[in-house]
Amino acid sequence: MSAQCLLRSQRDQLVGVLAGGSQDTFHSLLDYLLAWEALLQEDYENVRVSGRTLSGATRSLLDLVEGKGEAACRLLFAALNQVLAASQKSHLSLEDFSSPPPLETDPPSSAVQSLLRYRPSLVRKLHGHVAATLKLLVDRGCFTQYDCDEVQLPVYTPSQQARRLLDLTRMKGEDTAQLLLTTIQQLGKGPADTPSGAIYLKYQKKLRTTVSAQSRFLSTYDRTDNICLEDIYTDGVLEVSQNACGTSDQKQCPIGLEDILSSAGTVNEDADTVLISGEAGSGKSTLLQWLHLLWASGRAFQEYLFVFPFSCRRLNFMEREVSLRSLIFEHCCWPDADQDQVFQFILSHPEKTLLTFDGFDEFKFCFADEKRHCSPTSPTGIQSVLFNLLQGNLLKSVCKVITSRLEAVSAPLKKYIRKEASLKGFSQQGIESFIRKNHSDPTVTARLIGSLQSNSALFSLCHIPVFSWIVSRCHAELLGQGSSSPQTMTDLYLMILQHFLLHSAQSAAGSWIQGRVGTILRLGKLALDGLVSSCYVFSTQDLKQAQVAEEDISTGFLSTSKNISSQSGKHYEFLHITVQCFFASLFIVINDNIDHFIIAALFCSGTKKSALASVRTCPEPCFLSTSRQESRVQTLLQKAERPNLQITASFVAGLLSQRHRSALLESCQPAKLARKHDYVKKYLSKGMLKHFKSIPPPLKGEKKSMHAMPEFVWLIKCIYEMQNSDLAKDAMAKLEVEHLKLTYCNIGPAECTALAFVLRHLKKPIGLQLDCNSVGDAGIEQLLPCLEKCHAIYLRNNNISDEGICRLLEKGIHCPSFQKIALFNNNLTNECTKHFAKLLKQKQNFLSLRLGNNHITEEGAEQLAEGLRESSSLQYLGLWGNKIGDKGAEALARALQSSRTLVWLSLVDNNIGSVGAHALAELIQGSVSLEELWLTNNHITRQGVQYLLEALEKNTTVKSVWLRGNKLSTEEVEELTQIDRRLTF
Repeated sequence: MSAQCLLRSQRDQLVGVLAGGSQDTFHSLLDYLLAWEALLQEDYENVRVSGRTLSGATRSLLDLVEGKGEAACRLLFAALNQVLAASQKSHLSLEDFSSPPPLETDPPSSAVQSLLRYRPSLVRKLHGHVAATLKLLVDRGCFTQYDCDEVQLPVYTPSQQARRLLDLTRMKGEDTAQLLLTTIQQLGKGPADTPSGAIYLKYQKKLRTTVSAQSRFLSTYDRTDNICLEDIYTDGVLEVSQNACGTSDQKQCPIGLEDILSSAGTVNEDADTVLISGEAGSGKSTLLQWLHLLWASGRAFQEYLFVFPFSCRRLNFMEREVSLRSLIFEHCCWPDADQDQVFQFILSHPEKTLLTFDGFDEFKFCFADEKRHCSPTSPTGIQSVLFNLLQGNLLKSVCKVITSRLEAVSAPLKKYIRKEASLKGFSQQGIESFIRKNHSDPTVTARLIGSLQSNSALFSLCHIPVFSWIVSRCHAELLGQGSSSPQTMTDLYLMILQHFLLHSAQSAAGSWIQGRVGTILRLGKLALDGLVSSCYVFSTQDLKQAQVAEEDISTGFLSTSKNISSQSGKHYEFLHITVQCFFASLFIVINDNIDHFIIAALFCSGTKKSALASVRTCPEPCFLSTSRQESRVQTLLQKAERPNLQITASFVAGLLSQRHRSALLESCQPAKLARKHDYVKKYLSKGMLKHFKSIPPPLKGEKKSMHAMPEFVWLIKCIYEMQNSDLAKDAMAKLEVEHLKLTYCNIGPAECTALAFVLRHLKKPIGLQLDCNSVGDAGIEQLLPCLEKCHAIYLRNNNISDEGICRLLEKGIHCPSFQKIALFNNNLTNECTKHFAKLLKQKQNFLSLRLGNNHITEEGAEQLAEGLRESSSLQYLGLWGNKIGDKGAEALARALQSSRTLVWLSLVDNNIGSVGAHALAELIQGSVSLEELWLTNNHITRQGVQYLLEALEKNTTVKSVWLRGNKLSTEEVEELTQIDRRLTF
């Protein structure tokens, strides 16, 4: 096929790849085409006209190149091969046109011509050196300050600045071009070989020492010990979204910390900010501290000369205006000398600097991108500096890493995120590793791990690192509880509360909670006041206003903040944000002056929330009239972060559960406690009903379904914390749907426990869709109690292995209603296929099995065939994206020949050739039910398609056979389409 024909046939793919990439990739492509004289300067200017979208510019370029003929098209494909990443080229066919043109034997006749011929390499060499080069050109009288400003526009990337410099130099003439070439030849030296090299190395050494000192030791949550981070750090599960092979579907792929700044999972190549998201307690801060230590000790991330760590909690306390320069030097590490040269080096090499911002969800300012600030030395508010860094207006091309709970990342901010990595907490092996690292006694370790493994609900909670720490800290209490060990999040935090109070030097007589009610109320009021105003660090004045005494601090729940230093005295913070939420919930439950307005504020999203802030209005708990409460504090409550209020509400529900009432009755009036219990039940019931009423009526021919929002999952978790089966039963009695969709709801093992607790009370079976969450094997274990209430379960993209799915199938065989399962994009291997075969043999009402994009080979296909041979009900079988090959296809075809129910079969992207196609042709010939056969992206030749054609002549039930992406020429495709329109290419 000619290059022109190949361009026409792939035009849509080319537009998609180039328009979906970055501006820099597109301009690199233009660089090569200019250098190889496929484009004239006039063509170049027309294509890159400002204001045009990337897709528009791409279409204009393709039209232009196609019109120039075969030679230009060949050069286009050669240039694409130079600039596209491997993942982008995998979607294209470059055939024999990917080699660059042979080098011309005649050297360029002038320096101006050299700037054009060697343009791609010159752009790369100038990257990061534009400022220094301009200074030299100005000193020699070749450039004016106006020229420099035109090259160094703040909106230009370093590569765009380099291109603009080359273009201006060509217009200046031969002498300037020769000077620039000579200057570029000197840029091959590394930064350490330049005059500023010694200065930056000296500063880098000091910065490494500073960062190492800050990150080498990890304070435990209770600040009672400083332990070496090396000894205790345990990897969490990090995942990024990537396109599944051959599809547009997103697959969550695990990555290591060293890949956090790689190209894997990139969604916006024009952005420079990496987001590490995770729920409260998932280990984001510790992960960032480990990254800092790896860089400071020279073990990783050495492509960065400087790493500057920042805490957003600390940045909240910056009241005076700052510049980027003062932020870096005053709050990280001040150079001993040559501050101007060091800062200029950072500005000239932004790609060599890494900035990290921990706890962006605690930053008190909402992200906004309206106000531009481009000067690195002009002071402005801290929020302006941070927001313009994230947008790239300040220090363009510097890499930023921020950690945050996902709820705090607004839609405007997401535009500036290069990639998002989700921190999912510990794996099962991670939990055990963490426990072992925390206990030197192997006997204690073995007993503790055994206790966790025997309590699957508690084990599912421990995937969150802060819960693992609580279990480890309270191991004596846990091992002494036997069968009454914790089941819920509230159980865990009551255990840590009991542990701290009983080990406090000020421990009082009486029951462990009754003797310390005053301490709990004072700390609780401080906690709730902080949540209402989004305050997580407290001054001594704040403690005084809340009447928090030294004996309250000595319990250990408040610790001195390591992030804040102030002349006004010490600052304190709760051990963790979840501990602050827990104390706020204790205050709400135990304080007899708190009434149902507070409960309503917590549980009724968007209604009466202002009542919550009334607690802050009075030094002593008191109540005004309802209207006055709401009017006085409306503004205050708007600062409260909803995720923290939801955690607090979950604790309130748990504290008011029947199992904890007896402990609390000694500390408050029974009647008021009962009333609060009833209010929580009422508001949870109303919240569930509100979701059910929002269900739209089904379209004609479709099942009635509910697409649940994350807030629905939170209500489910509250019901579980309350451990109220009657409430769960009443809620499910009102759910009248056939399909419940909970995709992208951040559902992990703990959420699965809560879902099963509630869904097991459904009146009739439903289809449960949990695609694109973090269920894992531990979550599968928790879902088993509600499996009998599921006629279908969809678990695509959930990091499930053979172990988890085998447990589900053992249960599913005995569930009469269980008929469908989808497991696309998991970690399944041949090991699970014998269990599916057993399911197919024993369940003669099973309808649909979808195992796409896993790791199943011909061995697995042969094992699966044993079950397919005996199934009299299966209608849908999907094995897309596995590697079963010809032998696997033959095994499946033989097994399915007797099927009178199979309607749909997908074997896309399975390395199937013409031998496998021959076997499938025999299946087509004998089938009385098959309607669709998918064989896209295999290795089937013209002969293989001929087998299929001959079979189709004898079959009238098959409606389509999909064959796109096989080993067929364009001419063969056109010919075969004319023979039988059921062949789809």
